[in-house]
Parts: sequence; structure tokens; C-alpha cells
Amino acid sequence: MRALVIGSGGREHAIAWRMSRDGGTDRVDLVPGNAGAAVDVGCLPGNILDPAEMASLAEYLGTSCTVVGPEAPLAAGVADEFLARGLPIVGPSRAAALLEASKAFAKEICGEAGVPTAEWALLEDARDIPSTVGRFGYPVALKADGLAAGKGVVIARDESEACAVAADMLAGRLVGTAGSRVVVERFLEGDEVSFMVLSDGRAHCALPVTRDHKRALDGDRGPNTGGMGAYCDDGIIDAATRGRVVDSIVEPVLACMRAHGTPFRGFLYCGLMLSDEGPQVLEFNVRLGDPETQPLLYRLEGGFSELLASAARGELDCSLVQAAEGSTACVVVASGGYPGKYATGLPVSGLRHAAALGAKVFHAGTRLASGVPVTSGGRVLGVTARGGSLREALNTAYAATREIRFEGAHYRTDIGRSGLRSGNGGGS
Repeated sequence: MRALVIGSGGREHAIAWRMSRDGGTDRVDLVPGNAGAAVDVGCLPGNILDPAEMASLAEYLGTSCTVVGPEAPLAAGVADEFLARGLPIVGPSRAAALLEASKAFAKEICGEAGVPTAEWALLEDARDIPSTVGRFGYPVALKADGLAAGKGVVIARDESEACAVAADMLAGRLVGTAGSRVVVERFLEGDEVSFMVLSDGRAHCALPVTRDHKRALDGDRGPNTGGMGAYCDDGIIDAATRGRVVDSIVEPVLACMRAHGTPFRGFLYCGLMLSDEGPQVLEFNVRLGDPETQPLLYRLEGGFSELLASAARGELDCSLVQAAEGSTACVVVASGGYPGKYATGLPVSGLRHAAALGAKVFHAGTRLASGVPVTSGGRVLGVTARGGSLREALNTAYAATREIRFEGAHYRTDIGRSGLRSGNGGGS
């Protein structure tokens, strides 16, 4: 099998690395890739937002399966172009990708499918701000309707903050055109989990559950980011809750998409709040989460490449989803100033020392400059490790993280702490 992975972040590096480890995979290319992926697999240049260019590249390479990492190419219709040419691809159509590209659409699907989610209202006109933002009390969640790279959600504590944030979103000052419409949502309390499934349009299989840490600073303080770390551990949810998520959320949404004539093919990410009333949908993504993918794929065994190929063929083989015992964890090392302004082009060192301690360092925002990895993004690296327990995985990940150096580097020191507090970590 020859595979093509579209994207350049830590998620895509992890997908390409995992596929390259399968015995039946002859070659994996990543477009455009990053400095770390260039060591593990082949990297090629290309405009991932041009569906025709990506399809032509896959045809030229003779790829058996293409996997789309980020959401933007999917929203641009890359899967539609591939399917029109008869090329196998893992990723939803542009119409199905609206589950992520429009939070209002996702809310409407939840309502139609009877899926539990918070009460909401759509804000489109600045004149309606005073009458809309306080409809559900405070704090309140304000969400940009469009794609905002994980930075389009603000939890406003009071009316003054809510009105200011809503005005900035609508005016394009906060997240550009993504905020031209704003979903105002009742604030939910509980534990957040990332529940991801793979579907071929008919069948689906659930992947091991992960938990993400979105806030920039320890103690879940600071602004939202694309994710500062994640862990994968069987103790995150129990079997009964897992079954409830499948029955009340996953299957109704997939059935609703089929009824719309837009069957969902690819990875469906259900961002959930485990509230006192049960699991409720916070958001949908139409691809694997980042950085959740890093600990997820570091834990998965079995034939991951064949799993993806079976989904692309419309013959999903769920028996290929196999998770190793124990736990995995990922700590994101970010650029100084992220998620705000940050410098790039800073040399990165300590990668070999981190690997020597037993961690796998997935690159997210790096490039090669004269053969040396330098920073090129806000989230730079995802230091990922496994262990017999969550505590062991975290200990290894943090020991490796402390070996990495670049000017302004910062990371959270409490990834996975909630799992340890709940007694899921075990070990010492």
C-alpha cells in the first residue's frame, strides 16, 4: 500500500508515522509535512487547499489511500474531488464537513436527530447583542460559527464581557470572517472528553477515548488554544457511558446525515461534556483531534493503514481497532506568546535526548532551515509517551519535555492531572 497524508501538523505527523509502521504499507508521503515528519516519512510540497492539485498528486503517486488531517481542505471539497475521480480517501464531503465548518449547522443536526446538547441561539446582527447574549445566564459560551483553528470559543463571565466579545466576533476583530455569525450557548459544567469514531458512511467503529486540555495555562486558565496536551486512558469513561454516547449521539447523527443525502465518511470527533444530565455535545469536528491523535495513535496497535483503507472502500473492518494495555499522554510545547503573537524561526534542540528517554516527539509547527529544525507555528511539538499507567506515561512525557529547548518555549505542567485525581492513573 502507498499512502498520502494531507496536512502539516502534529496530528498529520502522527497519522503518517503510525501508517508507516504497518507491515503492508510500502510508503507514506505527507504533504506538506514538517521537520519531524521528514525524518519518519516522505514530505512533498503542495497547496492542500487546492482539491484538484491534491487529487492530481494522488493520481501521480498511485496512492492506495489518502487521509485528510485538517478541516480546511475538507471544507474546501477535497474529498468531493477525490471521489469524483474514483480515488480512495478518508474524509467527509464538503456538505458533511459542515458539521465542523458551521456550528449553527451542527446545532441544527443535533436538534433534528434528538441529540443532547446545550440550549443555544444564533446571533447575526450587532443590534441583537444585548437581547441575546444573556438569554441563558452567565457564564455563557460564545462560539464563532465558522472555522477558527480552535480559537473561536470564549466563555464570558458576565454581561459586559459577553457583549464585548460578541461585538468583536461579529466585527471580525477576534477570528475574522469565522465570527460573522455567533452561536450563543448555555454554559455546561462537567468533564470534557473527546470521543472519536471512524465511519465508512454506513458502519462505524469507536476509537479509544481521549481527554484534551484546551486552555493555555495550568489550572485551565488563560485563553483557549488548539490544545496544550491530551491523554488516552481507559478510565476516562466507563463502558455504560461509552455505550450511551454511541446510542444517543453517534448513531443518531450518522443516521441524520444519511437521511440528508450526505453520508458521513471519515473521522467524526464528538467533543462532549459529561454533565450531571449525561453526555452532551459541545462540538463536532470532521477529523481527528489535535493533540488527541498523538496519544491515541501511539496507543493503537493492529493494522491502522488497513483500517483506513477499509473505510475508504466502504468496507469498514472494526476488528482492526486494537488498543495496547496501559495509557499514553502528550504534552504540547508551544511558542512564547501562543495563542497570541509569537516569533518563528527559532532553533529547536534536545530532540534526541527526549527520544532517548522513551518518548516520541511529534512535530507540529516546525520546518528545516539548513538542516536544523526551527519553529514555524504556535504549537511546536507534541511530546508523547506510554506507560503501564497514566502516571508512568506522564512521568516519561514530562521528563522528555524538559530536555527540549527553544527560546520562549512553554508548556502546561498539569496535563492528565484530572485523570490522576480521579484514581485512573494508578502506579507511581
